[in-house]
Amino acid sequence: MIAMNGRLGFRRAVLVSACSLAVLSALPAAAPVRAQEAASAVQDVALQDVVLTIGGTRFTAPRMTASGTRLSKDDLIAIFRADGKEPWATRLARLDAGSLAIPELRVEQTTGGMRQAVVYRDVVARGVHGGRIAELTSAGAAVTVAGTVEGKAANGDGSYGKIRAEDVDLAAMARLSSEPGDGKGPFQRLYAAFSLETMAFTDEHGTRVSLARLSGRDFSGRQVPATWTGALDAFKALDFDGEDAAARAKAAGNAADLIEAVSIGSLEATGLRVQDTQGDKPVDLAIGRFAYAATGTDAGLSLDDISFSGTGTRSTIAKLSLSGTSLAPTIATLRRLAKPTEASTEADMRRLTPVIGTVTLSGLSLDVPADGARAGRERPAGATKPALPTPSTDPLATPASGTLHVGLRDATMTFGPPKDGVPTASRLSLSGLTMPSSAVAGLPGLGSLGLYGYRDLDLNVVADSAWNEGAKELALREVSVSGKDMGTLHINATLGGIGPEIFDPDAASSGLAMLSATAKTVDLKLENGGLYERFIEAQSKSLSLKPDELRKEYVTACLIGIPVILGNSPAAKTIGAAMGKFAAKPGTLSISARAKSDGGLGVADFSTAGSPGAVLDKLEVNAKAE
Repeated sequence: MIAMNGRLGFRRAVLVSACSLAVLSALPAAAPVRAQEAASAVQDVALQDVVLTIGGTRFTAPRMTASGTRLSKDDLIAIFRADGKEPWATRLARLDAGSLAIPELRVEQTTGGMRQAVVYRDVVARGVHGGRIAELTSAGAAVTVAGTVEGKAANGDGSYGKIRAEDVDLAAMARLSSEPGDGKGPFQRLYAAFSLETMAFTDEHGTRVSLARLSGRDFSGRQVPATWTGALDAFKALDFDGEDAAARAKAAGNAADLIEAVSIGSLEATGLRVQDTQGDKPVDLAIGRFAYAATGTDAGLSLDDISFSGTGTRSTIAKLSLSGTSLAPTIATLRRLAKPTEASTEADMRRLTPVIGTVTLSGLSLDVPADGARAGRERPAGATKPALPTPSTDPLATPASGTLHVGLRDATMTFGPPKDGVPTASRLSLSGLTMPSSAVAGLPGLGSLGLYGYRDLDLNVVADSAWNEGAKELALREVSVSGKDMGTLHINATLGGIGPEIFDPDAASSGLAMLSATAKTVDLKLENGGLYERFIEAQSKSLSLKPDELRKEYVTACLIGIPVILGNSPAAKTIGAAMGKFAAKPGTLSISARAKSDGGLGVADFSTAGSPGAVLDKLEVNAKAE
């Protein structure tokens, strides 16, 4: 299992590494800085033993060379002076050089019990003018993490390959990190593009994280009241369960500020892999490509070529994507929690849920250990050798393979805006859900499919619902299940009396509200696609009857038995006649029911009804078979 402390250490190391190059020339210099050459019209100035310190981060460069600059020694010292009187953005705007070269740059940061160090090689900033860098590169870096997180050791080391960034705005970075704003100003682009080649990190537990390439474009931000440095420090301390209401409120407000102050044009990572091979439960997760785009036809998040293996389970996904998301509910909840007078509750955790939008998946293949297969490999009592597996042409559910295979061709899940963290509308569509019939053995209504000759199942499932706040109705617009060589079952329904209380985070309140729900309409449609014939065939053999004889018995039971059970009302006879016709010649059976009362039928109507017929008397029923 991947250790949490290792992940935390790696995450912080990555943050330090990503930020260090970006702010390389934007940080104040503590002594000593010794100029090696005098100023001239255009000159090269070599500085030795450069030490830059800001907060808990220390930047050390044994040597830095400014080439093609018109700045004098005193000019450079004034720009990097730790106790400079001018704002950093103003000073950095004067930085001008053809290039800045640092053969070795060491970046160290201590946070709590964690210490991270990153050593970059051959750092070069080209085209440095007006506080901007046209191109920033590094040949690579080595990273180490040591210390403790929550009392547990968190050590590791890793490396980065080539790093490159374009159009880096040092002045903008300085403004964001050190100058407060109202959080409503314009976005300032920090860099146009960046790329990182071949990253690898291994923690003390043997968990290895690696990627082939990481790149991004158009990273922008705007100033916030606490500055980015202050907001990030407060964000680290975000604790909704803490007793300090003022600290919690401050952290929540800063979290909201940061979310609204960041803009990313696009991100892409390839060859991402997480491996844990030293534990008792090895895990291997790989993602061929991870991509995010803020706008355009590819807007959203997508993952391609996902594979996972561990604890006997293997799975692959061709593509997984997420679009139409919104953090608006999350931000709104954080803003409310930013008021010290507002106490955080468990319900707030639900309300932090963002608008999920649409999730799509394609090409799922899942192999999991089969309980029956494991049992088949157990050694019988008194046996001196393991029992041999039984040969079979089906490798998906035999003791030889020991696995159960599930496949899914396509899936789409769409969620509407949330109410107290619960989506008010949703649609689930599964296409090509495949599995052996043994996987559903024992399930009501499905457990007998294997007896009807279905070795493998191929199903499509749809569930579509939406809540109408004004009408206080929940519409089950479509609930359907269809199977290859089986048929399709459609159900539509409308429930009334569904008010906002149904979404109350308190289970008791929402449960009580559910008791007020009423049934207004129900429509059922059954289309035979071969299941009925297989059912008749299997039952006739079991009862030692001919299929035609058994079918006639079912027709009689429908025409006579069902009306009797349902009270012999006109509605009962209509249902029985339609089902009898379907039993004689199965095609399509449709049954619809409408409550005669505008409010629908509630729990009391069903509980106080003396018989099914009494319920039918309160409904308008139509039934037909085609």
